[in-house]
Amino acid sequence: MPIQVTNLTHTYSAGSALQSTALHDVSLSIEDGEFVCIVGHTGSGKSTLVQHLNGLLKPTSGRILVDGEDMNGDKVDKKRIRQKVGLVFQYPEYQLFEETVARDIAFGPKNQGLSAEEIDRRVRAAMAHVHLDYDKYAERSPFELSGGQMRRVAIAGVLAMEPRYLILDEPTAGLDPKGRDRILGMIQELHREGRTTVVMVSHSMDDCARLATRMIVMSKGTVLMSDTPRAVFAQADAMREAGLGVPAAAQLCEKLRARGLDLPHDLYTQEELHAHLLRLWKEAAHA
Repeated sequence: MPIQVTNLTHTYSAGSALQSTALHDVSLSIEDGEFVCIVGHTGSGKSTLVQHLNGLLKPTSGRILVDGEDMNGDKVDKKRIRQKVGLVFQYPEYQLFEETVARDIAFGPKNQGLSAEEIDRRVRAAMAHVHLDYDKYAERSPFELSGGQMRRVAIAGVLAMEPRYLILDEPTAGLDPKGRDRILGMIQELHREGRTTVVMVSHSMDDCARLATRMIVMSKGTVLMSDTPRAVFAQADAMREAGLGVPAAAQLCEKLRARGLDLPHDLYTQEELHAHLLRLWKEAAHA
C-alpha cells in the first residue's frame, strides 16, 4: 500500500504535567489514486495525523510506511520521502518569504539541487496548475497579491516539488467563496489528471461529498469510520454524535422524509437529490 499507518499513537509533552495524547492506536491506509477527506471535530487528531504522513511529527509508537519505507526508520532518507509527500498547512501564505512569486515557488526545487532549466520548467508548470499566468505574476511580489492568490502561490511551491501524494490541511480556510472555489477546483483537477493522490482535511461535508472517493472520520484521536462518502453520510446519527453534520442535500432529504416523502437514505449530493426529485415528479405527473 502506498501509505500505511499502523498502530500510531502520538502524545504531546510526554512525561510532563501538560501530557496529552492526540492519537490512540490509529491504523489506516491511503491507496494510490484516492481522494481522501479526513474530517472530525476540533481536537479529534486530524492535523496531528497528517503531520505524521511526511515525518514532521514522530510517532510516540507505531509506524508510517510510504511506498513500503518506514518514515522513521534508522536508515531512511527522510528528505527523499518528504519530496514524495507534499504537505500544505493551514494558511500556507504565511510561509511566503521571497521577493517574487517565481523565486518563492522555486525554493523547494532549488534545494533538490535541480538544474536551472528544470527549476524553470517546474515553476512554470506549478503556476499553470494553480491558474496563475507566468508572464503576469512571476516577477511580482507575492505580498502584493490577494489572499486567494497568495495561497495559490504557496500551494504552487509544494507542487513544484512534484509530490506523488498531496496532503492539504484545511486548504480553503479563511477564503471568500470565489477563492475557495478556485482552490477546490484546482485540487480536483490535479486529482483527475491521475498523477496525484490527495488527502485533504476539511470541515465542509459538502466539499467532501463532492470531491472525496473515501472519507476518514476522526473522533477523540481514533478512526471512527473509513468508507465511501455515501456509506459515511448514511450514518447521520453517528456523524452527529461525533460533532459533525451531513451535506445540505442529506439534511434536506431528512426533512422531506419526515414530511412523508419516500426518499433513499443514501442521497447526499445536490445533483443526486435533484435527479431523484425530478424523477418522482415525472412519475407523479404520469400517474
